[in-house]
Amino acid sequence: MSATRTEPAPPAVIRPDLPLAVIVAIAVTAQFMVVLDSSIMNVALPAMKTSLGLSATDQQWVVNSYLISFGGFLILAARAGDLFGRKWVFQAGLVIFTAASLVGGLAQDTGWLLGARLVQGVGAAALAPSSLSLITASHPEGPARTRALSLWAAAAASAGAVGLVLGGVLTSALSWRYVLFVNVPVGVGLLAAAALALLPSQRAGKRVRLDSPGALVVTIGIAALVYGLSEATTKGWGSAQVTVALAAAVVLLFGFVMIEARSSAPLVPLEIFGQRSLTLGNVLMAFGGIILTGSLFFLSLYCQQVLGYSALRTGLAIVPMTVLLIVGSFACRRLLPLTGARNLLLIGVLPATAGLAWLSRIPAHSAYATHVLGPTLLIGAGIGLMILPLTVLATAGMEPRFAGLASGFLNMGRQIGGAVGLAVLVTVATSQTSHDHAATRAAATVHGYHAALLICAAVSLAAGAISLLLPKPAKPGLRPAGTSA
Repeated sequence: MSATRTEPAPPAVIRPDLPLAVIVAIAVTAQFMVVLDSSIMNVALPAMKTSLGLSATDQQWVVNSYLISFGGFLILAARAGDLFGRKWVFQAGLVIFTAASLVGGLAQDTGWLLGARLVQGVGAAALAPSSLSLITASHPEGPARTRALSLWAAAAASAGAVGLVLGGVLTSALSWRYVLFVNVPVGVGLLAAAALALLPSQRAGKRVRLDSPGALVVTIGIAALVYGLSEATTKGWGSAQVTVALAAAVVLLFGFVMIEARSSAPLVPLEIFGQRSLTLGNVLMAFGGIILTGSLFFLSLYCQQVLGYSALRTGLAIVPMTVLLIVGSFACRRLLPLTGARNLLLIGVLPATAGLAWLSRIPAHSAYATHVLGPTLLIGAGIGLMILPLTVLATAGMEPRFAGLASGFLNMGRQIGGAVGLAVLVTVATSQTSHDHAATRAAATVHGYHAALLICAAVSLAAGAISLLLPKPAKPGLRPAGTSA
């Protein structure tokens, strides 16, 4: 069965007496909170180490445990929203995420904290695809949908950078525990808003069932993939843990494809990959994950380990980039109808590539305005112009019944892209640093950053080349998921 737009528009998901702005606010806030928690912990790790006695491996797992469960459960949660109701999955994700944040903030030892972060990632996996599909399911085609998607894109693009700033502020002013506690009032507020505003999903037709074997295999397979990639940054690609995890991921994901091909009710109908915009759009979103994750990671290390900035000062140094990310996302709302998604993506690639190439020349002793501010402004503007077109392209032309699944793949593309990219970039940077015989440690470290950031620039340029393979729409812009014919 083709995944073209053949079904009627989906039923309303918000009370008719409420403005659509309410559901946009709920969805955007949820997406911001989920992405924020992938970066806000980074600057709090030193304080956690002192408080709980975390080892270097434990600190890595504070970040990775969230990413592994988040990535692992994304597809399962996304499809569950399509089959059993977006409101139910969204609220379940909020309860899990909020409760785990509270428990994590109260942690008294390492196991307690890591367990809370694993559960928190499961909640995030339910929230991320639901937040986008709530928008696409509730907004008719036109300016209102474009405006809502631009807000969602701004949240997705800026939350990672904001996390570095907010994490530094909360840790410095209060305690590391507040980087987790901050989610609690937001989560409770979203739960109340969702209960009052969202309508239960109405499913007509025969009773639906979940492809349990496929769900189990894909969840374990993706979790193994993210685990292997995360461990590669510290243990190396040839370590037993990484080799076994990646091999298991390949076997499991291949098995998942075989299961889906034979299933009468597949978790992921394989025919959706026949749409070039979906497949290439998600590849490009993965490239976007590499660019944004890599640039923020090495920029943060550079500011703190080379320039000697505090965590708070590092966050503030990235504020201008965050502002340009948000401005670029909002500008897309007006530019998209004029240029089309593919052309706007190409426009965004240019400043992003130039900024990354500039940043790849950072010296051991730099002037902030010249070597940090200038390139990060270009990177922020470029990525800000890329996120909304990528969101549109990766969800274009999907039937409403696959809206959650398309949203799940979009989030997974960014997640896996960031994990793969960071593992490779850290390996490259470490290799270049260890073979450099410069007079100072700072110079040797920066030499490794040069190589990693230059690869980021190459990935950005490759994204521009791949975007030329996307189908050119007959009219500017493309319909995102949930659009009726």
